[in-house]
Amino acid sequence: MAAAAKDTGAEAAGQARVTIRQVAVHAGVSEAAVSYALNNRPGVSEQTRARVLAAARDLGWAPNIAARSLGTARANAVGLVLVRPPRVMIVDSWFTQMLSGVEAELNRNDIALVLHLVDRIDDTIDVYRKWWAGRHVDGVILTDLRKDDPRLDALVEIGLPAAVIGGKPGLEGCSTVDADVSGTARAIVGYLRALGHRTIARVAGTEELFHTGQRDAAYLDALDHSGLDRSRYRVVYTNYSAVDGMRAMRELMSGAEPPTAVVFDNDVMAAASLKVAHEMGLSVPEDVSVVAWDDSDLCQITVPAITAVQQTPAHQAELAARALLATINGGEVSHVTMQPGILTARQSTRPLRAGRSA
Repeated sequence: MAAAAKDTGAEAAGQARVTIRQVAVHAGVSEAAVSYALNNRPGVSEQTRARVLAAARDLGWAPNIAARSLGTARANAVGLVLVRPPRVMIVDSWFTQMLSGVEAELNRNDIALVLHLVDRIDDTIDVYRKWWAGRHVDGVILTDLRKDDPRLDALVEIGLPAAVIGGKPGLEGCSTVDADVSGTARAIVGYLRALGHRTIARVAGTEELFHTGQRDAAYLDALDHSGLDRSRYRVVYTNYSAVDGMRAMRELMSGAEPPTAVVFDNDVMAAASLKVAHEMGLSVPEDVSVVAWDDSDLCQITVPAITAVQQTPAHQAELAARALLATINGGEVSHVTMQPGILTARQSTRPLRAGRSA
């Protein structure tokens, strides 16, 4: 009997540990879903969580204590990877305001910010994997969400907590803090219509960005709401730089039917457009009105000062950082939509000149 007991013990000692992959196969779900369920984290439905836990019990799965101890060790740091050229960030006030908002919330909680710049979106995923494998960060903040963004699936697979500045509600396992794009577009178009403008153009940002698509849809809705003809509305896409904004302005004002008002997706391009107008012998706002989606000091010091929408990127980023910390600390996922920005009229817009075609 003693020998038999000894053999059984040796067999048990040599038995391979049940892996997460085996639990995933047994439950018919992904390994990421198993990781979320077993660690009691958001990102899976209660039905999936119950199926995973049942599969773990059936197979006799037990946590690896050493790995779990490593996994629960806090880095007390949050990561932010930006896919933008440094030269663009230097002149775009949105980035400085966004960073100040993130830092404000993290500093209040004694959390460090790890900032990394990359050239391609795929490089971001590599950074995430390295950060999480080395436990360098406890979670990440995303900006500039793409329309079909590979980072979202990668974050679920890795199991890295995240919050998105922008984006749409319902992203799996990620908190979002979005702006009321529709309300802002209606404010801009409604204001220009009240001034008599009917031929309105927009100089947009990068077409692949999710928020560019949001604004595309919002402006069309605003045109319909104001009773304006969509066929007279034109969009030119850019990379957000001053040079590309100037190119777009030349293209629009050189056309057969130049617009009487142009709205720019950021302050830098709006300011650069004033130079193009001067070069072409046009006056702002007598010949064309100019509006910026984002207000900044730059809009206030140009001549003429530029009509712009007062956005709150610092507050939006602060809320995103707060939402991420809530996910890290308690698994809470939230989706917030902020109030639309406030339009401030300045000298770059005026009622359509008498005799000028709208």
